[in-house]
Amino acid sequence: MVLSNAAPESNSTTSSALLSALPWHRMPEQSMPKEAAYEMIREELKLDGSPLMNLASFTATWMEPECDQLIMAAVNKNYINMDPITTQLHNRCVNMIARLFHAPLGELEEAVGVGTVGSSEAIMLAGLAMKRRWQNKRAGPKASRTTSPTSSLVCWKKFASYFEVELREVKLRDGYYVMDPKKAVAMVDENTIGVAAILGSTLNGEFEDVKLLNDLLDKKNRATGWGTPIHVDAASGGFVAPFLYPALKWDFRLPLVRSINVSGHKYGLVYPGIGWCIWRTKEDLPEELVFHINYVADECQPMFTLNFSKGSGQVIAQYYQLVRHGFDGYRKIMQACRENAMVLEDGIRKTGRFDVVSKGDGVPLVAFSLKDCGFGYDAFGVSDMLRRRFGWIVPAYAMPPDAQHVTVLRVVVRA
Repeated sequence: MVLSNAAPESNSTTSSALLSALPWHRMPEQSMPKEAAYEMIREELKLDGSPLMNLASFTATWMEPECDQLIMAAVNKNYINMDPITTQLHNRCVNMIARLFHAPLGELEEAVGVGTVGSSEAIMLAGLAMKRRWQNKRAGPKASRTTSPTSSLVCWKKFASYFEVELREVKLRDGYYVMDPKKAVAMVDENTIGVAAILGSTLNGEFEDVKLLNDLLDKKNRATGWGTPIHVDAASGGFVAPFLYPALKWDFRLPLVRSINVSGHKYGLVYPGIGWCIWRTKEDLPEELVFHINYVADECQPMFTLNFSKGSGQVIAQYYQLVRHGFDGYRKIMQACRENAMVLEDGIRKTGRFDVVSKGDGVPLVAFSLKDCGFGYDAFGVSDMLRRRFGWIVPAYAMPPDAQHVTVLRVVVRA
């Protein structure tokens, strides 16, 4: 409050501050004019890549001005305060997304789910729920394992490391860059807490065959009585498949799918960071993991998060996008993304210098490898040149084992 009542800084004071270097290691001894601090940081941030030219990222980089205004109006609102309307908007989002994923709910029945900072937190929560259900079924904290899709997903490695779960990874192979359901089910034993499938690989956008995984695992469960569930990591594809591929069975229409996570800040069309985790039924989220608090709000509220304080703006923005666009609006946006990806893929093929490794029926992106035609440069060189000469951020990376000899570039097509 003292600073807000101070006399305005003179132009000479501001000019002097602009001549000094921004601190790196220590908090400065003296304050500086707000104009100087703003200008110096703004100029430094120009060295970051432009979000609109970052073709590596799946996250949303544009929303309508009205949605921006809603976020700014809530920028100082802590979600943990459980304000009644914001909490209600959160619950409406959970119900809409659960029904989008065909959760078995009655007309007015409340869905089971939670908003998270992103899909990484959502995966942690889903994994914890699977582990606790496994422990409760076996009446004790015995050794537990989970089967993970590929070695490329850091968030699953983090979950396994943080929460003491053995990770079993299905290796890729040349020309097959997603989890093989047969190999995954073969790894399942009595200590497996669940199998994770990906709807929308970060490597090439491909959807894993959740239906085949469900059928094979169901057969094994019937023979063993283990009851191993499936979690679907739909971070990228959860807001794509329902609109582009409505007949595809990957969600709660499959009986072994007990939980699904999705990123609202990807094809959910909201700025980072917002994710969602949805459970099939109340029984799939053990009650002992849910905390009931009332010291930040008038009423006792249930809560299941790793994070406590977080902004309300992204929750409000997600509700805006859902009601603003509706099912038909999301469908048109995803169709436009897919059509743009097809145009880009056609242009890349016509150069004659690349092999396309992405699939046309997954997340709208184009992943492609450089043909070995003696050009004198590799995929990493192409990526570097695109950024230095044109400002476009196009990632180059090697596939995980056992396809690590394949190096690809990837362009994500966003709204």
